[in-house]
Amino acid sequence: MTTPIRDRDVEGFLALLAARRSPRTVEAYRRDLAALAAHLGKPIGDATLEELELYTAQLRADGLAGATIARRTAAARSFFRHQQLLGARDDNPAAGVALPRRERPLPRTLSPGEAERLIDAATGTQPRALRDQALVELLYGAGLRVSEAMGLEKAGVDLEDRLVRVIGKGSKERVVPIGRHAAEALRRYLSRGRPYLDTRHRPELFLNARGGPLTRAGAFLILRKLAEKAGLDPRRVHPHLLRHSFATHLLEGGADLRSVQEMLGHADLSTTELYTHVTDRRRRELYFGAHPHARRSPEAKVVDRSARRTGDGPGFGRSVADDEGRDLEERS
Repeated sequence: MTTPIRDRDVEGFLALLAARRSPRTVEAYRRDLAALAAHLGKPIGDATLEELELYTAQLRADGLAGATIARRTAAARSFFRHQQLLGARDDNPAAGVALPRRERPLPRTLSPGEAERLIDAATGTQPRALRDQALVELLYGAGLRVSEAMGLEKAGVDLEDRLVRVIGKGSKERVVPIGRHAAEALRRYLSRGRPYLDTRHRPELFLNARGGPLTRAGAFLILRKLAEKAGLDPRRVHPHLLRHSFATHLLEGGADLRSVQEMLGHADLSTTELYTHVTDRRRRELYFGAHPHARRSPEAKVVDRSARRTGDGPGFGRSVADDEGRDLEERS
C-alpha cells in the first residue's frame, strides 16, 4: 500500500526515480522517506545533519536492524543528492550520518543430495507435478530469482540450445544456460503439462491451476510442500535457497567467479564472492570430518580450549565453529 507524503520535493524525487527503478524499489524509498518525514515533523528538505543523526540514534534505540537503518539513510542520501542537482541545497546532510556496520551472513544452501531429494519429490505425471518439477529444476539449475522465474515467458526458453532469457533487477536482460535435467523437465512440462493449465492463453511460462500466472507466493508454497514430502524442513526451503545452492555448487565444482557472477546477474562481484566463504567452510568441514589427523581426541579438545583461554598454543587447534565465527567477524 502506497504511503502518502505531502511534500512536493519528495514526490518529484520519487517520480524521477520511477523512470529508472522498479515499482517495488520506488515504494521502498517512499516508505523510508515517509518514516523520516513523520519523525521530523517538517519537510525533509529542511533537515539538518544533527536532526538526521538524532533520527538514526532513535532507530537504533528502537532496535531496528543495522541493514534497515543503512537502507533508510541511503534513501535520505539519494533524496538530498537530488536536491543538490536541482540547486535546492548546497549540501547533503545525510552523507555525514555514520552508518552501522553491516554483517553479511553466509548464505544457507542445500547439499547436492538434498537438492536431488527436493527435485525427486516433484516426480509425477499430472500437469501440476510436471510444472513443479520444471520450476525446481529451473530455480536450482539456472539460479534464477523467484521474480525472474515468475516473469519468464514461454518464448524466453530455448530448449534446443538450452538457454533461458530472463529480465533481472533494473530490467537488465541476461541469458543463462540450463542443464540437461532442467531442459528435459521443461520439455515435459511444455508438452504434457502446460497445455492443460493454459486455459487463458497466457504468455508466462509457469501457470497456476486456474490458468493464471504463477505468483511468488505460489512458488513459495510449492517448495514448502515439496520440502515436507522430501523430508526437509519446510521453513528452511524457499526459492532463494535454490539460487544460493546453484552458486555454491558451481563454485565447489570449479566454476570461475566471473562466470558465476554473470549467470546470477550480480552487478557487484563482491556479492558473488560471498559464496566462496560457503565453499571454504564446507572444505573445512570435510577436512575435519575426513582426515585422520584432523579428528582430534577429547583430550586434545580440552587442551585446545585451555590454550585459547590463556592465549597460548598453535592456531591449528581451532574448531570449524571457531573458524566460522572468525569469518563472520572478518566480513562485517
